[in-house]
Amino acid sequence: MKIDFHTHGKLAKKLPFSIPYTDWMFDQARNQGLDAICLTEHFNTLQFADIYHYLLSKSQREGDCLLLPNGLRVFPGMETDIAEGGHVLCIGSVEDILALNASLEPYKVPGHFLPFHELRNLFDTYDVKVGAGHPFRDGGHIPELPFEELRRFDFLDLNGKDVALDRQRTEDLTYALGKQLHLPVVSGSDTHQAFQYGCIYTELQHSVNTVDDLMVEMTKGEHVIHVSDQAAFQVQCANTLKRALKSIHALGGDYVEVLLQEK
Repeated sequence: MKIDFHTHGKLAKKLPFSIPYTDWMFDQARNQGLDAICLTEHFNTLQFADIYHYLLSKSQREGDCLLLPNGLRVFPGMETDIAEGGHVLCIGSVEDILALNASLEPYKVPGHFLPFHELRNLFDTYDVKVGAGHPFRDGGHIPELPFEELRRFDFLDLNGKDVALDRQRTEDLTYALGKQLHLPVVSGSDTHQAFQYGCIYTELQHSVNTVDDLMVEMTKGEHVIHVSDQAAFQVQCANTLKRALKSIHALGGDYVEVLLQEK
């Protein structure tokens, strides 16, 4: 099963949720050969709950997955900022993810983010798996957390954006931390735009549809992380596209219409 562990369904946090844009993202994920994604949308994105309510309306339940008509399996998830600086991923059932997001409402603006210890305690009250998102990206401080707190992660994210910027450094640091903590390393593109799908993905030995089975596949250590030879170019193109589409929106245009209009 080819899976991307870190993806987004919106162009940017502050932009409205767009059904056509999100449908385009999911179709392109499938077109890039992915069997599954973890939808780790930012916890403070505009209309977070609307994204999952829409997915529920158009998908079938298959274990913890939301199975889309195009065959893509979506594992519900979320990406949360912590007070120390850094992003924490979680994956679980859609009910748990929505409940967690609602409980974090008072902590969604800078200056009010929960410290990792408190956030992890909250996550422990739900059946979710927790990962360190792009732990070595500039501005983040996850590796500086106390060792006993680092051990509370379930997996580490080898992030496509960081691999594209400096693959050797990102791989060396992430795998070293995984070895130190005895945690599996999996990969996520961190895409907000479809051109970034496939820059990096994880191939599991077996197809799964529950978070528990997904964790089993991760911890067995038999998975393979694939990095595209064009990863740096894909990320560069995706960043350029994101800036252009956001500028169209800021000028009052319809960025979705511009993106999806037929020739």
